[in-house]
Amino acid sequence: QVQLVESGGGLVQAGGSLRLSCAASTSIFSFNAMRWYRQAPGKQRELVAGIIRGGSTNYADSVKGRFTISRENAKNTVYLQMNSLKVEDTALYYCNALLHTTPLIDYWGQGTQVTVSS
Repeated sequence: QVQLVESGGGLVQAGGSLRLSCAASTSIFSFNAMRWYRQAPGKQRELVAGIIRGGSTNYADSVKGRFTISRENAKNTVYLQMNSLKVEDTALYYCNALLHTTPLIDYWGQGTQVTVSS
């Protein structure tokens, strides 16, 4: 059973920074992609950033230039460095691991809360 454990959330003032971590119970190279999603109250879950096995990354337009996704293979950990945080970044942030099997298989962490105050 794959487990993903997020950490690093908290309360920060607008303009501040946080780094989220997602520790996997198995090699992150087992997955085709590792992604960060977020869900704000009353809103749908949205993709924030992703990194594929080959290392390419992608970001939501709303976080480009402010957030950086990275990985540390030896620790089976994926990070999300969040800078210049805005109040609208407040959400529950989830780590996701994707397997390109048929059907697709997704694994999710329990989420870590990020609250940005004005």
